[in-house]
Amino acid sequence: MKEKIQISTELVRALREKTGAGIMDCKRALEACGGDLEEAQKWLFRQGAAVAERKAGRQAKEGVIASYVHVGDRIGVLVEVNCETDFVARTPQFRELVKDLTLQIAAAAPLYVSRNDVPPAEIRAQEQAIAQEHSGKPPAVVERIVAGKLEKYYATVCLLEQPFVKDQNITVAELIASKIQELGENIVVRRFVRYQLGETA
Repeated sequence: MKEKIQISTELVRALREKTGAGIMDCKRALEACGGDLEEAQKWLFRQGAAVAERKAGRQAKEGVIASYVHVGDRIGVLVEVNCETDFVARTPQFRELVKDLTLQIAAAAPLYVSRNDVPPAEIRAQEQAIAQEHSGKPPAVVERIVAGKLEKYYATVCLLEQPFVKDQNITVAELIASKIQELGENIVVRRFVRYQLGETA
């Protein structure tokens, strides 16, 4: 029988500070990962993603519309983030998530919420440009290159696929999934707009 590893309170506290997960969840993650803090963090985010997937079909019509104006008044953001109940919308955890999302949009300048929002014509244009750039290579190689570069493109222009500005080890989608697990409700970024001074449409 495998001996159960002893997890210190300090380690649980450190993981809790990093992820915002509950004490028992942090302990379970650390036990599952042999006390490795980084692996336990990934384990928690995977659990959060599974919970988020189960809750994805639930209606989210409450929430907030939040604004953020960057220092110097040159960048402004409006975002609508929905949850299932007004109770969760008023919690500090939800408000903190929304604030983090406004900062993300200001800093990383995404164009779309998810890859489903990218117009097909734009995807085709990207595919054609990448394929043309590597036109001398065998078709199977070009296909792999196109697929890989498209993934990088999505990670640049789609909010949910961007690395989170405060922790580059996770994506925005993983951040939201962890909050869904923590708060027990579906959370959806409905829409956003980002303004930059002097920018033309």
